[in-house]
Amino acid sequence: MTEQEFPAGAPCWIDLMTSNMAKSQEFYTALFGWNYETGDEEKYGGYTMAYKDGKSVAGLMQSQEDGQGYPDMWSTYLRVDDIDAAVASAKDAGAIAYMDPMEVPEQGKMAMLGDPGGASIGLWEFGGHTGFQAHEENGASAWHELHSKDYPAAVDFYTGVFGLTPKVMGDSPEFRYTTLVDGEKELAGVMDAAGYLPDEVPSHWEVYFQVDDADASVAKALTLGATVINEAEDTPYGRLAGLTDCTGAMFKLIQPLA
Repeated sequence: MTEQEFPAGAPCWIDLMTSNMAKSQEFYTALFGWNYETGDEEKYGGYTMAYKDGKSVAGLMQSQEDGQGYPDMWSTYLRVDDIDAAVASAKDAGAIAYMDPMEVPEQGKMAMLGDPGGASIGLWEFGGHTGFQAHEENGASAWHELHSKDYPAAVDFYTGVFGLTPKVMGDSPEFRYTTLVDGEKELAGVMDAAGYLPDEVPSHWEVYFQVDDADASVAKALTLGATVINEAEDTPYGRLAGLTDCTGAMFKLIQPLA
């Protein structure tokens, strides 16, 4: 993908915070065929880049030994042109800065926010690193979706702060869903999760990885230590399944419609 394919507000990167780097690498290599390159320890703290067929698809980071109560999880990052201005705008719109803008040497600038519904979302200003090189391809992320306990506030926040257009896909008590659109391109989804997320589970972003056979991928993941949260099922968008990986990080699989 090129820089022009990431409009402001588009998901441009994902990374995994893992309590067991070696185990996570083995899991995703076996499931998606990834290989890895670990960055300079002094500059990047052991941050590891994952590649699929030579194209960057994700990052992996070892969590601190004390854990600080953070679960293993995938994070989504949205592209911004000016990270300081974006964080200021987000704060004005009700976000909390978990991590204020910081420079990643030679790569760009990052920040981490809590949106008004309580979901964690990353921001990335391009430098040497210009987002994933593979997207909507097998073994790479294909969709990014916010499950929010405060759906109206979430839709207002992401459209207002990032200048995206809301496109309502469903507005019934059973299915309330809006996609975030730039021009004709649907970038991400927001789902009303107030009715089904347990009290102890906060609003959160979920990453969908594309596969050519969802059922086979679920079966493979189970042999690698995954747990199924949502059995594979047919939807208007393809065959979907929800899992946790070998260390407990949630992710989804999508087999696109033929």
